[in-house]
Amino acid sequence: MVDTFTAIDFETAQGPRWSICQTGIVRVVNGIITEKRSWLTQPPDNYYWEQFTEIHGISAETTADQPTFDKLWPEIEPYIAGQNVVAHNGFGFDFQCIRAVLEYYTLPPVQFSGHCTYQQLRDNLATLCQKHDIELDHHNALSDALACANLFMIAQGMDLQ
Repeated sequence: MVDTFTAIDFETAQGPRWSICQTGIVRVVNGIITEKRSWLTQPPDNYYWEQFTEIHGISAETTADQPTFDKLWPEIEPYIAGQNVVAHNGFGFDFQCIRAVLEYYTLPPVQFSGHCTYQQLRDNLATLCQKHDIELDHHNALSDALACANLFMIAQGMDLQ
């Protein structure tokens, strides 16, 4: 059983995985949520595709005064490097975001053990949250990460927080 992990979620400004505009992290230690963090980041050129803003509500105006991901990476890295990292559709999206944004900013790659609640539970995040009575403000990175943490705990046979 994995009872210490970081649940993570990213929102992006455009199609490329390196265009992160929000990061949500929930840290779970010995089955207990110990931290919830969220960062807005300015994507490269602070450029957004309109349809992405419609999904998550984050726009160029929202992130105009926010740091770029490379400036926040020293704060985020300890939650990921050498950790069990959990994401919903992690292999299809979130883990790719980590790799792509580090490459974009020419930062060293980071090693972690990836776990995917989509692969474990075989349904979309909103449906699973409804099924398990988990609150969700979908496409808010912190809310999605918290939902993912709770779903992973369910999959691991732990109590919800």
